[in-house]
Amino acid sequence: MIIDLQIASESKQLPTLAQLEQWAQLALQVPDAVAEITIRMVDDVESHELNLQYRGKDKPTNVLSFPFQQPDFDDPELAAEMAAELGDVSYLGDLVVNAQLVVQEAAQQHKPVEHHWAHLVIHGTLHLQGFDHIKDDEAYVMETLESQLLATLNIANPYVAKESD
Repeated sequence: MIIDLQIASESKQLPTLAQLEQWAQLALQVPDAVAEITIRMVDDVESHELNLQYRGKDKPTNVLSFPFQQPDFDDPELAAEMAAELGDVSYLGDLVVNAQLVVQEAAQQHKPVEHHWAHLVIHGTLHLQGFDHIKDDEAYVMETLESQLLATLNIANPYVAKESD
């Protein structure tokens, strides 16, 4: 997994590049594929602007996924040039993660910040591969897969409400 990392956040609780690579690779659903994604870590202001622009929601959000869409090339030479540049690497797209909101949500959910980061990177990487949770049956598939992947990291299922002591 190749991660193009962009840090545009003031947060001090950011994962390492190695952690991001591990989590994104874990979510990769094509065995032995070489994939690349861009992960941009932002704060509330940029997250809010992007969420409003692309989703029409007037608030910051924890993660936004922008799957790569291969352009249609009328020019076969340009298409060949693009394919040669990418080589064996499959570019999946971009994730924008709101670092401030990750920390805030982790505290609200009484979980380690690292666990919430792992969940959102896995969640976003699955979105980049076409998984969704709009319909109930899609949500079940995606959430089950996320929970199974997180379990391999010894991270609790984020979709099961924690019982109070």
